Amino acid sequence: MKPFSTLLVFAWAVTGICAQSSLPPLPAAMGIPKPGPVTDGPYAPQPILPGGVVVPLYPAGSPFLKAEKVKEAEQYNMSQTVAGRINSIVNIHNPSIEVHLVDRSLNTGAVMILAAGGGHNTLNVGGESADFVPFFYNYGVNTVILRNRLRKDGYKAEVDAVNDALQAVRVVRAYAKEWNIDPNKIGMMGFSAGAELSAPAAVLYEEFDKQNAGDALGSVSSRPDFVGIIYPGPSPFARNRVAPAIPKTVPPAFLATGGSGDRVHAIWAMEYFTAMLAIGVPNIELHVYGNGRHPGDALENGARMTGGLTDRGGIPMGTWQVRFIDWFRDLGFMGKPGVETKAARDSAEFVKNPPRTGPRTPGAVKPAQN
Repeated sequence: MKPFSTLLVFAWAVTGICAQSSLPPLPAAMGIPKPGPVTDGPYAPQPILPGGVVVPLYPAGSPFLKAEKVKEAEQYNMSQTVAGRINSIVNIHNPSIEVHLVDRSLNTGAVMILAAGGGHNTLNVGGESADFVPFFYNYGVNTVILRNRLRKDGYKAEVDAVNDALQAVRVVRAYAKEWNIDPNKIGMMGFSAGAELSAPAAVLYEEFDKQNAGDALGSVSSRPDFVGIIYPGPSPFARNRVAPAIPKTVPPAFLATGGSGDRVHAIWAMEYFTAMLAIGVPNIELHVYGNGRHPGDALENGARMTGGLTDRGGIPMGTWQVRFIDWFRDLGFMGKPGVETKAARDSAEFVKNPPRTGPRTPGAVKPAQN
């Protein structure tokens, strides 16, 4: 005769099998973001995360926009395994920003404009924008997702997309009071192709402001107060480009990339870093990780390297964002709104008393004489 406990376990097992066979079907996922409809007016970009405030970068009829394209809807590329997750967006003809603010009790007043990568063929807003909204929220940093135009959709990335980045800074700064943000703590972080926007935004803002002095935002500066340049594409200081003069008020920059495993992006990062270091720009920080590949690169185990905030299998490069927070806090961007940052003080001192440089690095760029 079997012990009672054995019979009870058997009964539970049978009951469990029966329960599993009678489970109801799972409901469909809810709240899936969708592009807006096509109408007679310019396309209205929709938020990709709950609570996002979406603002087009340019008014209807702007010369920056293509009138024959601006009505077309964006196209979302959704994850095949995570319901509701947008991996990337294409067909962007009415560029915009999507604003996510933090609670008043946490608010540092700082704003991070996120410029995703994608080789200028797609805009990888999942891993390189949306994932950073809750990350920066925890530090009291407001976030803005930039939806810029793409080369694949017929635009010149080094002109049209860079204009979108600079215009994004102006729009955010123009609404600083309404959004309870600090107009002196607005910066941009770009990833891969997105770093091809944040890097030039750090040095081309004066020319952009001059060219657009007569528009509705003519009195608003497009200068970012800081930039993040993460596993970047080529900057204005790449070897095959004519390097621009570096403005005296050039903002501080944080750079991070893989090293020998991502050699070309490391070179591009070092070219920017070297140009700044050669003239003594303050608060320029570079991290080149010995073990790290570019997002999407094949790995030895058959997988592919991930990007953004992902752990990357536990390698040190997977914690670059912690190094960024260290840098960001040290420069005063995580202090109270309205308090002058160390970055601003150091920049003002650099303008007033630029350091005497020794032997110039080959290819280094002279600062602008303004």
